[in-house]
Amino acid sequence: MNNPFQEQLLKAGLVSKQQVQKANTDKNKKKKQQRNKKDKPVDEAAIKAKQIADAKTQRDRELNQKKQAQVKAKALSAEINQLILDNLIKRDETCEIVYNFEHDKKVKRIYVNEEMKQQIIKGKLGLARIDGRYELVSASVAEKIKQRNERRVVIFTMDDETKDENDPYADFEIPDDLTW
Repeated sequence: MNNPFQEQLLKAGLVSKQQVQKANTDKNKKKKQQRNKKDKPVDEAAIKAKQIADAKTQRDRELNQKKQAQVKAKALSAEINQLILDNLIKRDETCEIVYNFEHDKKVKRIYVNEEMKQQIIKGKLGLARIDGRYELVSASVAEKIKQRNERRVVIFTMDDETKDENDPYADFEIPDDLTW
């Protein structure tokens, strides 16, 4: 026993050994409860390590999302390329009319025949870009491509038969043989 006061009480016969042990046990229990109630000491290294791990997890999650977006974009591009290649309208040596169009603020050209030119003007054919070149596709295919990626369709306009009533030039038709 480390407490001299308890030893004196025992020698004097005022308390029994069991009472001293019970008092010590109660005292130890109270100390233990008080230690558990108090906030545990802050371990700054553990908190910092957890913050670093959380930041790394967040960064990994963002990188994973970017990679998934790239894979999805690549798959979409491959799908569009396949759609164009499967449905392109073949042009041969008879295509000697130059059809000029604008793409990315530059004038581009493609060689077509008269029938293809008329179909492009009427909106029955569209121009789609694939690997830096331009191919003719039907209107339905151009619409599908436009739904997937609008930038891959260069020319595709639905023929609107509605005319503006207030148009002062409505009576003057644009000649079809006008080339620029």
